[in-house]
Amino acid sequence: MSIEPAPESEGLASQEALFEGIALEYGPALARLASAYEANSEQRRDLLQDIHIAVWRSLLVFDHRCSIRTWVYRVAHNTATTHVTRSRSLRGQRLCSLDEIGDVVDSHDTEAIANREQAVGRLLKLVGLLQTLDRQIILLYLEGLDAASIAAITGLSPGNIATKVHRIKALLARHFHAEEIRHA
Repeated sequence: MSIEPAPESEGLASQEALFEGIALEYGPALARLASAYEANSEQRRDLLQDIHIAVWRSLLVFDHRCSIRTWVYRVAHNTATTHVTRSRSLRGQRLCSLDEIGDVVDSHDTEAIANREQAVGRLLKLVGLLQTLDRQIILLYLEGLDAASIAAITGLSPGNIATKVHRIKALLARHFHAEEIRHA
């Protein structure tokens, strides 16, 4: 499904139509994004609502310099980043760097991983410990975006994105498997 913005003269009706198309096409991806940024179900619903509101509002200034997909992801990730930063500062928590994530051990996970859902949950916990930019990059990568699209969203170069994706994947794999060995 291709979503194309309507001419500005159509005003609110075109904004509503464009937003409905976005909600249909990108709704599941935005829900996954909110889940990756927020573990608490109530706060996750609030974050998802904030993302939808931010996308709605942003359509008024969408200037067609990028694809609607890139625009939606940029708005969503910026909203989620703000949410995480605000939440962590309110709770007095700080984010871990890529190097520090190896020192994090989940004391609640004492059983061996029994199924894929638990493995994905563990991986998302590790992703949740990354600094905001690294988290944003890997989540966009996991959503299937290429380096050029991620670069357009984050403002980094495609080469830098490719390098960061490689480093983050290697780090997550190393710590995921190390945690698996500790719990075996």
